[in-house]
Amino acid sequence: MRTATIACLPVLAAALMAAENNTFLLRNATVHPVSGPAIQNASILVVDGKIAEIGQKVAPKGKVRIVEARGLHVYPGMIDSGSPIGLAEIASVRETVDTGEIGDFNPQLRALIAVNPSSEHIPVVRANGITSVLVTPGATGGGRGASAGSLISGQASLMHLDGWTWEEMEIRRSAAMQMAWPVIQMPRFRGADIEALLPGLAGRRTTFAEARRNQQQQVQKIQDFFDAARRYQKAKASGESIQPDLRYEAMIPVLEGKQPLMIFAAREREIREALDFAARERLKIVLAGVRRPGKALEDIAKRNIPVVLGTTFVSPLEEDDPYDEPFTLPARLHQAGVKFAFASFGVQFARNLPYQAAQAAAFGLPYDEALKSVTLNAAQIWGIDSEYGSIEKGKYADLIVTDGDPLEVRTQVKMMFIKGVPVDLESKHTRLYKMYSARP
Repeated sequence: MRTATIACLPVLAAALMAAENNTFLLRNATVHPVSGPAIQNASILVVDGKIAEIGQKVAPKGKVRIVEARGLHVYPGMIDSGSPIGLAEIASVRETVDTGEIGDFNPQLRALIAVNPSSEHIPVVRANGITSVLVTPGATGGGRGASAGSLISGQASLMHLDGWTWEEMEIRRSAAMQMAWPVIQMPRFRGADIEALLPGLAGRRTTFAEARRNQQQQVQKIQDFFDAARRYQKAKASGESIQPDLRYEAMIPVLEGKQPLMIFAAREREIREALDFAARERLKIVLAGVRRPGKALEDIAKRNIPVVLGTTFVSPLEEDDPYDEPFTLPARLHQAGVKFAFASFGVQFARNLPYQAAQAAAFGLPYDEALKSVTLNAAQIWGIDSEYGSIEKGKYADLIVTDGDPLEVRTQVKMMFIKGVPVDLESKHTRLYKMYSARP
């Protein structure tokens, strides 16, 4: 008995240290809850990683640790609604990229379990105020229409950007199923007339009819896979003796509407087809990578479909589109009543997530909505708004403390807390800065 008691002592000591580490009073800051107006000269009491009190008259209770934040601002940690961070380190080194699986349908794959918690990209992204990411298992298309990779790439997972293991980083292991809607692939040449330069190409040119036929074959593949998954679901529900199939097992939450299907579709044609498919199959969906919705925007709003937008720092999809088409799209979605969030859909520039929202604010999106698009809207779309996305009593203390507006490039993140635990803001960038600043 005594041996067992002694063996438990280190565990108890670690638990007590963790409890002390995620309990504190942050005081004298301007608090921006996002869900409501800013509170000047306010304090936040965090107990066991959760927000216990917020206000101008919050007093410390007992020997709670004090974090002084006079002159600083407190915001909820930002959420990137789509990035393969932790799965891809160096694009040109295949061994460090774990996003390219073989086969059209891989719903059984879960992105989170392949994440490398020691990725050099994670601290860099974290330093810009991003505390959570929806890590995506396959190619996202980066807003180009998502034509590459599997049709169903696997399960996207919500994770914190801090932890020794993927288990420690986990928020939702299966937050969404990722699917790419097939596009009509036509050769696109800008600038010089490529056929004039290479006449031989003209004979091999794909006609629209051929491209359309190829696309419809891909769509039929999706329909066949869903039909097979439904047959499996019904057989299992009726108690039939069937051979377990991991792919169809993974599809059951999607078919039951318990897990959203994140469909990548950029243009109006693909968006309409995806909407019709979802309605026919009675699926809960999130549209991602939307670039040129056209008149489908009305249907998106009417059906209350949330949207995940990619970067605003791109050129228009078509040569004849207005130059500011990508910049004004968030404002147009907001005016139509569509709930949306931003995603980086990449690793290299994932740290620029707040500036994507800032670009949209400069082109007509109200500032408060821009801030929500990287915090509360993202939490609502992924179903974690009761725990994350804003600064409210009872929610986890995912907080950033800054010297200004986090959507401004000049603003510095001074402190970060994930579930109330302070997070190191050192990164490869800061290490290199210090090293070369001290160069003789």
